[in-house]
Amino acid sequence: MKTKLLLTILLSFTAALTQAELLMTWKRIPLTIDLNLNEERIIFVDKNVAVGIPAEIENKLRVQSTEGTVYLKSNDVFDLSRLQLRDIESGEIILIDLRSRANKGRLESVRILFNEDVTTNRKSVSQTMVSDEETMTPPKSQLPIPAALTRYAAQSLYAPLRTVEPLPGVRRIGLKLPKSLPTLLPNLFVRSTPLESWELGDYVVTAVRIKNLSKDAVDLDPRYLQGYFYAATFQHAFLGETGSPEDTTVVYLVTEGNPINAFIPQVRLVPSNKKTVTVKKAALKK
Repeated sequence: MKTKLLLTILLSFTAALTQAELLMTWKRIPLTIDLNLNEERIIFVDKNVAVGIPAEIENKLRVQSTEGTVYLKSNDVFDLSRLQLRDIESGEIILIDLRSRANKGRLESVRILFNEDVTTNRKSVSQTMVSDEETMTPPKSQLPIPAALTRYAAQSLYAPLRTVEPLPGVRRIGLKLPKSLPTLLPNLFVRSTPLESWELGDYVVTAVRIKNLSKDAVDLDPRYLQGYFYAATFQHAFLGETGSPEDTTVVYLVTEGNPINAFIPQVRLVPSNKKTVTVKKAALKK
């Protein structure tokens, strides 16, 4: 009886382990993935990916992506909507048909598997049938690394995912930058917020959102920036008055190595706890 009970426990434990992840193979056919309302579901891609979200569900879905893992959580139900996961290094796009519904039981994590043909994005054909286009290797960028990084960052933020040009070797990195950078443009009434960073070789580009807080338009000039940067490029040449569609832009800051030390730290005044001692002079005796 004890043996039977132990066997039942072991089988239940094994079944729980095997159901911990749902395996899906990417074969260039969109993968359908369900979400439970207000319940996070994890997708293991094992590739450094950027996530493209349809506008119609942008306010209904929370997405976080880091080091090949995508975290999805819906705050409202929605029908099938197509997400795009783009491999930052190769440019390959994985399509996911996502939908959110009322909770119908716990959903396990998803792991997306790739075979060699899909990963390299080449067809398995005989040597005599291979075309020149298929045998060509992606050309390396002729731009200097800082310029190539800046262009890649700008495309990643503003262009549709399918139009972003692959940049071999680039990878997104997570940096522990402060939520606000008040010393970046100290002479302008703006809010500077770091967005993302990408690394290639010895260089890192950091995208920083600049929002105008004044009622006047502002002309932007890289000479206004305070810090230790290799190069800097504004997405737009000016900022409109606060509240206008043009009151926000992005600046791309290129540094050699980790950019944390490139920003000037904010000086905080610490109030002194020392007590003021008043010394009374003794009256002079005549």
